[in-house]
Amino acid sequence: MSPLLLLLLALAIPLALATPGSASGIQEDDVRCLRGVKSGLKDPDGRLSSWTFGNTSSGAVCDFPGITCWNPQESRVLGLSLAGFGVQGTVPSALKYCRSTNILDLSKNALEGPIPPALCDWLPYLVVLDLSGNRFSGPLPSELANCRYLNSLKLSHNNFSGQIPASLSRLERLKTLDLSENRLDGQIPPQLGATFPKESFSGNPGLCGRPVSSYCGRD
Repeated sequence: MSPLLLLLLALAIPLALATPGSASGIQEDDVRCLRGVKSGLKDPDGRLSSWTFGNTSSGAVCDFPGITCWNPQESRVLGLSLAGFGVQGTVPSALKYCRSTNILDLSKNALEGPIPPALCDWLPYLVVLDLSGNRFSGPLPSELANCRYLNSLKLSHNNFSGQIPASLSRLERLKTLDLSENRLDGQIPPQLGATFPKESFSGNPGLCGRPVSSYCGRD
């Protein structure tokens, strides 16, 4: 056997042995994530009652309401969509175990508190983040810019306050932005104002600058 072939085999065997364990570890983390999400939220309508974890077979969580998986045979969560489930509480820290998730939709619930600054460290591959129609409050964390794959960011109809972080201008893939109907104030970052329409910022009387007004300051 040639030295080159021996070298290739030496490299391939450890990778082959590591792959199943790594995949299993990812799936175990995702199950841990969903356990934590269920236990961390109040569920007065019982919409999460069918999230039971007795079935430990691969892909069992993929049948849970609100969950989509990368592959129906694997418990790797692609999307967590609990829109209109009536859940209450704050954003569960257990989301940090769902690192592969691309979609987080918690819209139209009764969630409150701030957006955790670490959210994009927990879910670094988010493409869609929808927290609209809740009771969230506090400032918009500048760390949202760390969700660098975001295509859609919807935070409307909440109680967010303070200024829009200029760091959001770094979200180069962002196609949809909705910050309407909050309590935001100050100048809209110029790049965001030039990219998104007035409707993205409406319902925030304290905001100024394009596209909601031509300038900031006194009349």
